[in-house]
Amino acid sequence: MRDVRGYLARLGLPDPGPPSVAALFALHRAHVERVPYENLEIQLGCPTTVDPDESVERIVRRRRGGYCFHLNGAFAALLDALGYRVRWHVGGVQNAPDDPAPGASGNHLALTVHGLTTPECPDGVWFVDVGLGDALHEPLPLRPGVFRQGPFTYALDRSAVVPFGWRFDHDPSGSFSGMDFAPGSAGPEDFAATHAWLSTSPESPFVRTLAVQRRDASGVDILRGRVLTRLEGSAAGGVAVRRKEELTTLSSWYAALADVFGLTLDDVPQQRRRMLWERVCRAHEEWAAARRVPA
Repeated sequence: MRDVRGYLARLGLPDPGPPSVAALFALHRAHVERVPYENLEIQLGCPTTVDPDESVERIVRRRRGGYCFHLNGAFAALLDALGYRVRWHVGGVQNAPDDPAPGASGNHLALTVHGLTTPECPDGVWFVDVGLGDALHEPLPLRPGVFRQGPFTYALDRSAVVPFGWRFDHDPSGSFSGMDFAPGSAGPEDFAATHAWLSTSPESPFVRTLAVQRRDASGVDILRGRVLTRLEGSAAGGVAVRRKEELTTLSSWYAALADVFGLTLDDVPQQRRRMLWERVCRAHEEWAAARRVPA
């Protein structure tokens, strides 16, 4: 990777020094806090690839984000350049417990980092994922267990459907139910076909609905269509909605993108910004109409 210094500046971090658990955690936290999960390029009709160099360029130069193939691909390139032993894995996210065919379907790129031994992680393998939107804030030791990060509770265990693979279960309040990933190493070619479908198919959730998410230590900000939501911990434990509002004007919607998620879209011409807003409004109205239909 050519611009390690620029990437670190994008994350607001100095040179982290040689690979360490502390530095890995700092890099992961900074990435999910500063580089949002988003599908704006798909909504704008701008094709992308799963090439990590292209993803790095978009994140560093254009100050944008992406979804799992972009975010984890770029983060893996950064970690590799910093000397970490990082490995790509074919994963599969399920959006509901009853989704068909759970397993490593290829709709998600997962990462592991190897060779960083601690008492809680004696084999030195860490589950690393900056591309799960409202999920991980920090890496998890790749071992069975239940883990608490802020208001969210996660679980890791051996996958019941992927031989020798792993299963990540999200908090019940999360945007998806879980993710399985395979043990073997993967590369960009393993995700190209699925990325093409997710980017272009009318049936793709990324084509149907705009989604932006940004994780931090105490919760997550979510923009889905025109609805802006903030989830944080509740006084009774668990997760509560701290803020939920419908953004009804172009100016308030773009202000939320900039102020909450750091997405100013300075490189998008005014005409295309208005076209994006109109597309989001149409999708929102269709969603609202469907909710009003009696069961």
